[in-house]
Amino acid sequence: MVDVEAIRAGVQRQLPGADLEDEDLARANLSGFVLSGANLVGADLRASNLAQAKLEGANFLGACLVGADLRANLWGANLMQANLTGADLRGANLRGANFMGAVLSGVSLVGAFLNGANLMGVNLQGVDLRGADLRGANLSGTNLKGANLSHADLRGAVLNEASLEEADLRAANLAGASLSHANLLCAEIEGANLAGVNLVGACLLGTSLAA
Repeated sequence: MVDVEAIRAGVQRQLPGADLEDEDLARANLSGFVLSGANLVGADLRASNLAQAKLEGANFLGACLVGADLRANLWGANLMQANLTGADLRGANLRGANFMGAVLSGVSLVGAFLNGANLMGVNLQGVDLRGADLRGANLSGTNLKGANLSHADLRGAVLNEASLEEADLRAANLAGASLSHANLLCAEIEGANLAGVNLVGACLLGTSLAA
């Protein structure tokens, strides 16, 4: 049985596979903890410090991560329906993570590694994704209105029917990406690499590619 107070006190730091479902870890200092494969379904981790933590494959289904420091290794983590409002994910390893149904309002994903991540249908309006690695990520139907994707690596990403209205894609690498029926109304795409991009049915009004 996991002792939450021992965790809060920093006595227990090696917790791979731990069952922490629905536990209250709000404002806890979990920096550097090993929680690989941990069950954190429904856990309260608001304002917690998880910087440099090992969270590979952890299950955060429905967890509250509002304002949390998640500059950690979250490779393959399940973040479905989690509330990450205002979370710090700068430079985080989110390769293959699942964000379906997650709340990501006000998060920072600058320089984050999101290769192969599932962000289908997620609301990323106005989110800062500068320099993020989104190679092969699923962004179908995602709301990226006003998002900052400058210098992001989107090679092979799927952005079908995504909203990129007024998004900043300057110097982004979109080689081989699919933007079928995407909305690029007034998007900034100067200097972007568009080699092999699928733009069938895309709205390009107000962009430098508009006829």
